[in-house]
Amino acid sequence: MELTYHEGPDGLLYPDLAIPGEDRTLGKYGKLRQKYLLKHKSSLVQLLVIKGQWWEHLWEVDEAAQQQVDQMVTAMARQDGTDEALKERDPLRWVGLMNNYLHSAEEIVLHDLIYT
Repeated sequence: MELTYHEGPDGLLYPDLAIPGEDRTLGKYGKLRQKYLLKHKSSLVQLLVIKGQWWEHLWEVDEAAQQQVDQMVTAMARQDGTDEALKERDPLRWVGLMNNYLHSAEEIVLHDLIYT
């Protein structure tokens, strides 16, 4: 492993260190998981940090939660017959239904993935 260095304002050389994947950003569910773990599961946080799996865990939870929410919303809309035709006929009803599906799906995902 080869390190590169940069000169600081004090004339000393500092190593250029980077966390792998740090250019990725956390979404809504990853941030919620992070906040929950830091507040309630500090021993798990320490373990994940020591193993170098902290960020990967948060990204995986974020991605899985987003996929589940999307799938549930789609399934609920299909089951109720909420489609593009309804969107054209009654846009306010369509928005209200889609928001209900989203909130229901998020409640399930938050309980199952984020706050466990």
